Amino acid sequence: MDSRVFILMFPSPIGVFMASSPYSLHPLPSEDSAIWDSLKQAISASSGFQRWQLERSSDAKLQVHSLDTLVRRYLRETLETLAY
Repeated sequence: MDSRVFILMFPSPIGVFMASSPYSLHPLPSEDSAIWDSLKQAISASSGFQRWQLERSSDAKLQVHSLDTLVRRYLRETLETLAY
């Protein structure tokens, strides 16, 4: 039996969470939320994010989302593209 544990960190509208299994979610300490906020700001300032946002500037649905939501969507789409 494989005893490795994978830990995933992801943001949500109410904070950053850590999942060590598909069945448990634990809020991360506030310092981790601060790290996510810093990463979110850095990502949103990147040329890749700005280009991604410009390419979707005609999408009215995207313009009403928070920066958190936009960064998560950008990261998800980028990772999906890299997966192919």
